[in-house]
Amino acid sequence: MNWDVFITCAVTGSGGTADKSDKVPVTPKQIAEACVEAAKEGAAIAHIHVRNPETGKGSRDPALYREVVGRVRDSGVDVVLNLTAGMGGDIVLGSPEQPLPFNADQTDMVGATERLIHVEELLPEICTLDCGTMNFAEADYVMTNTPGMLRAMAKRIQDCGVKPEIEVFDTGHLVLAKQLVKEGLIDDPVMIQLCMGIPYGAPDDPLTMMALAKAVPESWTFSAFSIGRMQLPYVAMAALAGGNVRVGLEDNLMLSRGKLATNGQLVERAATILSSMNANILGPDEVRKKLNLKKRG
Repeated sequence: MNWDVFITCAVTGSGGTADKSDKVPVTPKQIAEACVEAAKEGAAIAHIHVRNPETGKGSRDPALYREVVGRVRDSGVDVVLNLTAGMGGDIVLGSPEQPLPFNADQTDMVGATERLIHVEELLPEICTLDCGTMNFAEADYVMTNTPGMLRAMAKRIQDCGVKPEIEVFDTGHLVLAKQLVKEGLIDDPVMIQLCMGIPYGAPDDPLTMMALAKAVPESWTFSAFSIGRMQLPYVAMAALAGGNVRVGLEDNLMLSRGKLATNGQLVERAATILSSMNANILGPDEVRKKLNLKKRG
């Protein structure tokens, strides 16, 4: 059991959820307000994607990140910013019979430098590093992160003084994460996120979760989450396994059956669960001290 837990709120993501709930923030103003709302309810960290305000689809536009980060920093509400660096690693094959050329409308594959433009400009305290390649549930979509790409990205992240949050979607990703640390590309204290229940990565059953948690080196700090209806049960599961917690509309739209959630409501529910377990919920400055983060803005 982890008795001192921090909460991350993943406020919007990049998936096709904006048309499923009017609570999903889309514009930079809405995303920034969601970060502030989550922080006021007890989230120490806000994990941020941006979306095209006109289409609602995920975007890599540095100008959108610039506006979100500026609004959060100007709000006067303290929260650790965690920007995604996952965009730009998406390959969609042409079809099962003719995989090449790739589907140009849906493929978004760029180099390490371009994937980190917003991180190097805005210098958040944390950014993500998706530590592996994986088939997602969509028919011909592959989340693509080669060892060479990850080494290049890890070095750039290290050079600009940002803490990488290593995203682990399956057991092999954890093996690669350990190798990057061994090669000196990721500095202590190491921060990791166990991403459970995402087809076709690690399932969110307790045995798989505990196997991954036990494989995380004792000196590392990890969080864990699952998606959909398992998000809130995993608040308890993550803390019991010795980790920290992630909730938010990136991974789950519902507060309960038939009731759409806001980010603030999901954080509030997570805080209630943790408090009922007698866990202490860490604030932003406590997280900065724990993870040796450089406060920005």
